[in-house]
Amino acid sequence: MSTQANVAGGGRFQTAATLTHESAKAALDAGLSRIAAGASEVDCAPLKQFDSSALAVLLAWQRAATARGAALDIVNIPSGLASLAQAYGVDTLLTFRH
Repeated sequence: MSTQANVAGGGRFQTAATLTHESAKAALDAGLSRIAAGASEVDCAPLKQFDSSALAVLLAWQRAATARGAALDIVNIPSGLASLAQAYGVDTLLTFRH
């Protein structure tokens, strides 16, 4: 399995291509480590396959950043995932840009 949070440079990390129920725990842990180390941005550009677990992971990452007194920007979120967030009513809880 690939690492779910690859360092892209500076305070940014990337998701893997897949973030589903099966990979959510590993992704969560990897992202939390990056956030604890000071990451302030997650790039979702690699994300091609996802389910609602991806939203849960993004929300948990954002909560972890907030608990540290920092913001977490979510960039390049796939339009399908943004639509899913809107359908579940959590889009306003996430700080993301397309």
